[in-house]
Amino acid sequence: MNHLQSSDVLNLARQVLEIESEAIGALIPRLNEAFSGACELLLSCQGRVVVSGMGKSGHVARKIAATFASTGTPAFFVHPAEALHGDLGMVTGADVFVAISYSGSAQELVMIMPILKRTGAKLIAMTGNAASELAVLSDIHLDIRVEREACPMNLAPTASTTATLAMGDALAVAVLSARGFGKEDFARSHPGGALGRRLLTHVRDVMRTGKAIPKVSMSATVSEALFEITQKGIGCTAIVENDQVHGIFTDGDLRRLLEKTGDIRSLKIRDVMTPHPLTIEPDALAAEAAEKMDRTRRMALLVVQQGKLEGIVHVNDLMQAKVI
Repeated sequence: MNHLQSSDVLNLARQVLEIESEAIGALIPRLNEAFSGACELLLSCQGRVVVSGMGKSGHVARKIAATFASTGTPAFFVHPAEALHGDLGMVTGADVFVAISYSGSAQELVMIMPILKRTGAKLIAMTGNAASELAVLSDIHLDIRVEREACPMNLAPTASTTATLAMGDALAVAVLSARGFGKEDFARSHPGGALGRRLLTHVRDVMRTGKAIPKVSMSATVSEALFEITQKGIGCTAIVENDQVHGIFTDGDLRRLLEKTGDIRSLKIRDVMTPHPLTIEPDALAAEAAEKMDRTRRMALLVVQQGKLEGIVHVNDLMQAKVI
């Protein structure tokens, strides 16, 4: 077995990245009315975007379909060989069909294009040959040709697949921008991801309620407040009267009180509480609660709506929900 020197490996890797970078850069001056037309077809699509390709182009097509689907354009991948044996029934006249073949002559795709035309589906081809059968049969052709592959033999699809993927990303991003697709839309498509959790989780989803809320009345003593803090284990208690929040008493308040007062047990909590505590509403995003806690160096926030205590949210609750 031949062994490459470390310097040879690095030089070859740099060459691959340079070739693929150049291939993507060469696409930029080729973006023209055809690209705009493809975006218009995708935006006006009343059905689904169907992406298809054979071999390495098929792998790229799957990723492009997934990118469309996650950015507001309903899309799926169909294998052209399977399409010839029944899966073509998944494509309707309301769909846009994106055919990917660098040579533009993949026979499985060429064979189904006329059938798709008869259904009324719009056809976009991404090829490296504007004179190919696929390009000629399509409504819009996107040129993804590259000067050379990164493979030393100029055979393995490398730069061409990278350029194809980049063109697919350019289409998806242009269309999502035109749709006004925003962070909340993205989060709805990715509810299991970090962004989804941050943008879809509300305070009411993670706050503690009912008997888990530490609270005492205005007439309670400091001793009673300390018992409540200890029982609930959040490091603070709300001071309420008729469910209306009047203040908060925390571990920090206790330390400061002990520094300047002797026997505190018989003191009334209303005389030593912190009035007008920082609060958050239950419909606020949990991420907003996390930001407030971080900015004010608090471990918990009272959840209040129209002055009424609805719950309490602790930093541990946000961590458990993976909001932070």
